[in-house]
Amino acid sequence: MLPAIFGLSGHTMTADERAFFRDADPAGYILFARNVADREQLRALTDDLRSIHGRDRLLISIDQEGGRVARMKPPEWSRYPAGEAFARLWQLAPASAIEAARVHAQALGMDLAEVGISMDCWPCVDVRVPGAHDVIGDRALGEEPRQVAALGRAILEGLALAGVAGCVKHMPGHGRAGADSHKALPRVDADEAALAQDLAPFRALKGAPAAMTGHILFPVWDAERPATVSPTIIQTIIRDNIGFDGLLMTDDLDMKALSGTIAEKASASLAAGCDVVLNCWGTIADMQSIAAAVPGITAQGAARLERALAETRVPQALDGALQAELWAKRDALLALAGADLASGADPTAYRV
Repeated sequence: MLPAIFGLSGHTMTADERAFFRDADPAGYILFARNVADREQLRALTDDLRSIHGRDRLLISIDQEGGRVARMKPPEWSRYPAGEAFARLWQLAPASAIEAARVHAQALGMDLAEVGISMDCWPCVDVRVPGAHDVIGDRALGEEPRQVAALGRAILEGLALAGVAGCVKHMPGHGRAGADSHKALPRVDADEAALAQDLAPFRALKGAPAAMTGHILFPVWDAERPATVSPTIIQTIIRDNIGFDGLLMTDDLDMKALSGTIAEKASASLAAGCDVVLNCWGTIADMQSIAAAVPGITAQGAARLERALAETRVPQALDGALQAELWAKRDALLALAGADLASGADPTAYRV
């Protein structure tokens, strides 16, 4: 098995993609809006991916956070609120915010399970820091580590109830970054004491099935290499300090924060200690270069992948009555904090 998660180019696999995926046997896939038309099409695509590999528990992931990060969109699916909606409710009623996040994640997870998606790259448990770049912004679950951890745990629990694995991001913390790692390499010059606040939610959620790294330079830990390609940060901070022993994937290797060819970035990430690399754009030449450059997945990485998917149950028929009940409960709880949540709409408008 190749230690890579690959993207696809469209609504169906091309002949070249099918042949490549069959031969390369990647650890999994990630889907984007370009791969999504409607429920029937998406379920057919995930069924097709499973048919290639002959294993039901296949890592098929998506970034379905809500707000501005949502690949499955209205009118086919609900308009999901961003993390900030739950952070605002926390200020009024923490227990209600936790319950709202849990039932919301379960209902969202049911949408994913119905179409055969086994992992959501969510929750985003980066602690929001005032004045930082807004690449995290309203995706965050708050500015206080304990709050972020509690809401993140609720999201993981809700997804698990739907049979979907969650993936926390972005270890060891993106909320303090002053740049968007899609476009440049952020440098965070905070000291150990400040960074301890960023690590706290990840430490609290160290039992998560999976986690995604952040492409960020932390000179206090490694003055030369961003976290994704830093053996020091992967081993000393993520594995030892945080205590995370789940599946560790990179953020997208195509992001401008990392330098080098796609094959060099993949090799460096795996050498640093990541279990799998993430290559999102679905370009055959890039995927082939990764496949040619990296060894097979390690035994430890394969075991972590198996554990991450162990409790997943997809595809799974949608229980519309239960989902409607969950949406209604979430809407009632979010309404406690007023109507100016997420995009400013009335919270009941999140259902389509």
